[in-house]
Amino acid sequence: MKFKKIGQGVIIPIAFLVAFLLTLPRILVRYDITEELTDAFSNVTFNDIVFRFVFVGLFFWIVIQFNANWKYEIKIPSVTKRLVVSVLLNLGVFAVFVIVFNFLYPLMVQNIGTKELGLIHFINFIIAVVLVFLSDVLRYQLIHNEDVMEKERLKREKLKSELSALKNQVNPHFLFNSLNSLNTLIRENQPATIFVNKLSYLYRYILQSGNKDLVTLKEELEFLESYVHLIKTRYQDRFSITVRIENNCHSAKVPTMALQLLVENAVKHNEISENTPLHITIFIDENHLVVQNNIQPKSTYVDSTGNGLANLNQRYKMLKGSSIVITSTNNIFSVKLPLSENI
Repeated sequence: MKFKKIGQGVIIPIAFLVAFLLTLPRILVRYDITEELTDAFSNVTFNDIVFRFVFVGLFFWIVIQFNANWKYEIKIPSVTKRLVVSVLLNLGVFAVFVIVFNFLYPLMVQNIGTKELGLIHFINFIIAVVLVFLSDVLRYQLIHNEDVMEKERLKREKLKSELSALKNQVNPHFLFNSLNSLNTLIRENQPATIFVNKLSYLYRYILQSGNKDLVTLKEELEFLESYVHLIKTRYQDRFSITVRIENNCHSAKVPTMALQLLVENAVKHNEISENTPLHITIFIDENHLVVQNNIQPKSTYVDSTGNGLANLNQRYKMLKGSSIVITSTNNIFSVKLPLSENI
């Protein structure tokens, strides 16, 4: 998931609310709301209240901002090292706060006793520690909310996919009966008969695999063979495909119709002609199923949503816990599909 920061609309109110609560007793003394705290403080002035509120508020904002956002941008792979760096940086921020406060307060407000100064810093330190833990709670809540939203989004996509599948399954028996009738009419035309048989197989495979998330590579290759036949019927020698996969790899699992989607994507986005034939190669490379094609972009507009590869990547993340790898170098477009089984 992409790193997302805690918003300032959350951090700033928390920081300055804590600063206000910390300053509130001095406000009560300053405006004679209570006399019980008078002996506990040095002379309370308006400048004293404003300085402490602003300065402490900024300090608390830095503490929350650092622990909720900034420290997660530090690229340290080791959890222990990251924890040590975080503690040292927090102590460094507090040390700078103490030094600056001790320097500015006498200049801008008034002199203050050592005991009261020590008490101020002790209280601020305790509150800062509490805010560090609060920052972790905010980060956890954000991650949890993002995870819930992602699951809801994927659930909606799945429902849309299921609805689409239901729409595509309207009266399948009627379609198969129609294909069988068509097969009877064109029985004397062998190429047409083969085409109808392949089309019938494709549709039957789509219906049967609709309730499956993963299928074997062998099943996908058999399905792809029928799909490629339909493409070659249209493009003839202008389209070719080479599959180099050993039989011992056929038990590996892949998402349903993943190969068909990649081949369709290559056909959709590339020029296919006598002078620019399209060639696709499918092979295994270091536990990845690789689909490659030469790049020759179409000169005309391609009506495409651009979501095919993104949706396939989401399916891989959900089903296999890994992402597909897409590269485009040396005029070759390549998509690598991770295979979880040892091959």
